[in-house]
Amino acid sequence: MATTNVPYERAFIFSAAIRIFHWLRALSILVLVITGFYIAWPFLVAPSSSDVLVQGWVRFAHLIFGFVLCAITLARAYLFFFGKSDIERRSFKDVTSVNSWIVQLKSYLWMGHLDKKGVYGPLQFVTYFAVSVIAVLICITGLALYANVYHLGLGGMLGDMAAWLTGAMGGLAQVRIWHHYFTWVFIIFVVIHVYMAVWTGIRFKHNSVDSIVSGYDYHPKKH
Repeated sequence: MATTNVPYERAFIFSAAIRIFHWLRALSILVLVITGFYIAWPFLVAPSSSDVLVQGWVRFAHLIFGFVLCAITLARAYLFFFGKSDIERRSFKDVTSVNSWIVQLKSYLWMGHLDKKGVYGPLQFVTYFAVSVIAVLICITGLALYANVYHLGLGGMLGDMAAWLTGAMGGLAQVRIWHHYFTWVFIIFVVIHVYMAVWTGIRFKHNSVDSIVSGYDYHPKKH
């Protein structure tokens, strides 16, 4: 029986934990953006019954998914530095290489193909790192806003730090404004991220979108 010549080879790149955290983070960002905008501008008509607490349920969802985002941010940081797979950490080698930057920028101009040490190119790595920093900042400002409303339990534990941060940022209104600014960074990033993931898969014949579902990347065999 003749064997079929498969022009692609498969590589396992994303563990189950990374894939689960990716989609949980995507869900969290979606819920947080929707509920956050509603909290800032409650546009729904008030119900006739005082037993229906629309704003209360929206705030509850915002808090729950806010804590989910905080937990995922910590978990992803741990996996990056201490996870068994070093495929993400290897990407840092490209960041420090001028040639890797030139190769990636040329590939985006249809002047060549990607050649990465890890799973991300240098521009991807820097972008994801910056977004991770924004995630930390949005969690910190969110916790500061939380502690200014809820003074028992976790809010009470964070009270002193939240008060210091609020004062350092110029007041509670400024904390809220920066929280909104960080939200817009997420919104812009998600739009570009989805576009580039699809474009990269088409441009370089990589399974870049499905890889975050299956964990496997498919790319042309090197001859």
